[in-house]
Amino acid sequence: MNKITVLLADDHALVREGCRKMLEFESDFEVVGEAQDGRQAVALTKKHHPDVALMDISMPLLNGLEATREIHKASPATKVLILSMHNNEAYIRTATEFGAAGFILKQSPVKDVCQAIREAHQGKTYFSPDIMRHFDRLKLPLAGCAGGFDPKLARLTPREMEVLRLIAEGNTNKETAAKLGIKLKTAEKHREHIAKKLDIHHAARLTPYAISAGILENSVPIDHRLGAA
Repeated sequence: MNKITVLLADDHALVREGCRKMLEFESDFEVVGEAQDGRQAVALTKKHHPDVALMDISMPLLNGLEATREIHKASPATKVLILSMHNNEAYIRTATEFGAAGFILKQSPVKDVCQAIREAHQGKTYFSPDIMRHFDRLKLPLAGCAGGFDPKLARLTPREMEVLRLIAEGNTNKETAAKLGIKLKTAEKHREHIAKKLDIHHAARLTPYAISAGILENSVPIDHRLGAA
C-alpha cells in the first residue's frame, strides 16, 4: 500500500514532534519533511512534493497562509491543510482563497486530524466540526480587511508579504533588511511598494491590518494538545 506522504510545517518543535508521533501510529502515513517557517515549507514541498502539507499559520519569514498560496502554485498536487488554534473567519476565508484544502483546529482530536489528511489526499475538503457549524455564515462575502480577506493582498509579491509581516511585528527597515538578508535600500523600496499597493502609509496601521487580514496572529498561549500526543 502506498503511504500518504505528509509535510509538517510549524515553528514550534514540540508541535511538529507531537504531530510526527501521532502520524507514526497510523500505517498509511509517512512524514517526509518538517519545516520551521513558511519559506522552508515551500522549499521542502518543491523537493519532496508531498501528498499533504499540514501547515500552521503564524510562522516566521513566510506565514502559513502565504506559504499555502506559493505551494498551490509550485506543487498543485500537494493538498494543504491549515492547522491553527484560532477559529477565525478571516484566516479560514484567506486560507481557502489561497488554495487550502481544509482548516483544522489544534484542539481537534487526533482522529479528526488523521481523517482530514486522508480526505484531503482523496481530493476532498475538510473543516473541523466547530467550523462546519458556522459554515453557512462563512460562505457569505466578507468585506475588506475588517475581519475578512482583502483582495489588495493579492497584489503583493511573496517578498513583500515577508516585509509586511516583519514591519507589522515592529521591525525597523534596518532590522527587516538584516533578517531577510537584503540591502537596506531594497527593504525601503519594498516598504514603499507595500504602502502604495495597500494604501496604508502609516506604520502604526500595519499591525492591526496584518492581524485582521490573517497575516499575523494575535499573541496567545500555544495549544499543546497535539504537541503532547
